Amino acid sequence: MAAPSPIFVAMGNPLLDMQVTKGEALLEKYGLKSNDAVLAEGKQLEIYEDLQKNYQITYVAGGAAQNAARGVQYVLPAGSTAYLGAVGSDDLASQLRAANEKEGLYSAYQVTDQPTGACAVVITGHDRSLCTQLGAAEHFKPSHLATPEVQALIASAKYFYLGGFFLTHGLESAKVLAQHALDNRKIFSMNLSAPFIPQFFKSQVDEILPYVDILIGNESEAEAYAASHEWDTKDIPTIAIKLAQSKKLASRPRIVVITQGSSSTVVASSNTASAAPTTKTYPVTLLDSSEIVDTNAAGDAFAGGFLGAYVLGKSVDQAVLAGHKLAAICIGQEGATFKYPKVDLFA
Repeated sequence: MAAPSPIFVAMGNPLLDMQVTKGEALLEKYGLKSNDAVLAEGKQLEIYEDLQKNYQITYVAGGAAQNAARGVQYVLPAGSTAYLGAVGSDDLASQLRAANEKEGLYSAYQVTDQPTGACAVVITGHDRSLCTQLGAAEHFKPSHLATPEVQALIASAKYFYLGGFFLTHGLESAKVLAQHALDNRKIFSMNLSAPFIPQFFKSQVDEILPYVDILIGNESEAEAYAASHEWDTKDIPTIAIKLAQSKKLASRPRIVVITQGSSSTVVASSNTASAAPTTKTYPVTLLDSSEIVDTNAAGDAFAGGFLGAYVLGKSVDQAVLAGHKLAAICIGQEGATFKYPKVDLFA
């Protein structure tokens, strides 16, 4: 796939998802929770071999930011997106490249001597639990951003997206991308990704947040951020407003988008210095149970739909609706995949 001149560049941890169903016993065995995400440690590191030996695995290209970037590309014209991350020189990386190429996302990977990362996706009913071994992903080096190939992609892009998971190891690289966006008046967006990110990587999140123009997360992540900052509230609109009001380096307002599964989505904007922040709540159209395959990557799909619409110049109302529609499409598929031929999200 020839290098494009993308308008949108994402950066995160490329992973191959190892997805299994009826995983209730796995949750108990490895101390996992439904609808949660963790980095594998201790006994959890044994789960990947366990899956290979004892379960029927569906392999799906994954990594939260990579999923979202494919979602953005689903919305935008061909050649609009590129993705940065680190992989190994192995078959897993080849599978990721093939999946991205099939959906039009350009893979600008840094190739390391470590194995490509993997994520155990344990499906129980309509819920999922993610257990990740980062592998090569956590060996991403800022030097990759200085290569001629990546420099050309960064210069072309007007919008950037960072997966919060990347902050567990890649703050320096994240700040390079964020500073470029700030210096060149480009849009920098980020996803909180999982509750443990604001819980245990609070300083990294706080260091990057001033650069963020669009912040996306779910209610558990928002509550975790509030708790880590001792805000003493679990009210999502209140948290969204406080996040919108947090220190910001660029003068443009910050948009904060908090999804709440099948309930609703809350959006807050800091507006301008002279106007009070506002919030708006958007209901979610419920799917029939028979239409739900699994919820893996639904949040990533929402982010992709929302940001793709935003890049197209759609209103926030239209962007939220596009996010809801793409998430619904993803939920009706297995893993982080979408319907083809493409569905018009704005019809």
